[in-house]
Amino acid sequence: MENWHDFEVESRREIIALLRSIGEKNQLIRMLVQGEADVCVTSILEVQPDNDAVILDCSIDREQNQRVVGAAAVHFETTLDKIRILFSSNKVEKCLYRGNPAFRMALPATLIRLQRREFYRMNTPVSNPVRVAIPLPAELGGGNHPFPLADISCGGIAILDNKQLLGDTIGHNYVDCRIDLPDVGAIVTTLQIRNSLDMTLLNNKSNRRLGCQFIDIPRPMLAQVQRYITKLERERNARLAGLG
Repeated sequence: MENWHDFEVESRREIIALLRSIGEKNQLIRMLVQGEADVCVTSILEVQPDNDAVILDCSIDREQNQRVVGAAAVHFETTLDKIRILFSSNKVEKCLYRGNPAFRMALPATLIRLQRREFYRMNTPVSNPVRVAIPLPAELGGGNHPFPLADISCGGIAILDNKQLLGDTIGHNYVDCRIDLPDVGAIVTTLQIRNSLDMTLLNNKSNRRLGCQFIDIPRPMLAQVQRYITKLERERNARLAGLG
């Protein structure tokens, strides 16, 4: 991947939360000892932040366990809610966990969280919509106009233009667009129109949905987008758990 740094999670708290979720959901993890040539399946038994440790199930193959312990680096790959998670360790040790053989490794300093479909999209709140302020050029009337978001991803946003102020020219760029992400912060970026869809709502009013791509968004701001998507996911999962 060219842009894997854009998906790197460095927050210790978030790494702990992700690994615990993987363990609680009993997600199987591919453990690559020598790339695809030596692969076994494991799972997270416990995350121990106070000990800076992750406890993993070991293989029933003793020789493979020995290769894991002797490896210069071990890579791990799994999914969580259809999102690919990658991390690695330079040292995996044998240990006992509740009387049974297991592996122990240090908490990874970083991990990769790949939210893709091409880019995984999350719907934004309807009752209290997030808005993007877009400066319009003089030929479109000028001024700074707010537009509600329909969804957001690490690749861009979909916005609703019910007054059809923006036009629908594919490839057109709007610079210095500002999105205030609740509880996360503001991002400023260029938006490029990638697709346009005119819709008729149930009340017979027309609306236009524009898919817009982030252009040259700074990495720190992309990290803010990622944090906001994670926040939306957690809120959605909490609602689903409450309904359950």
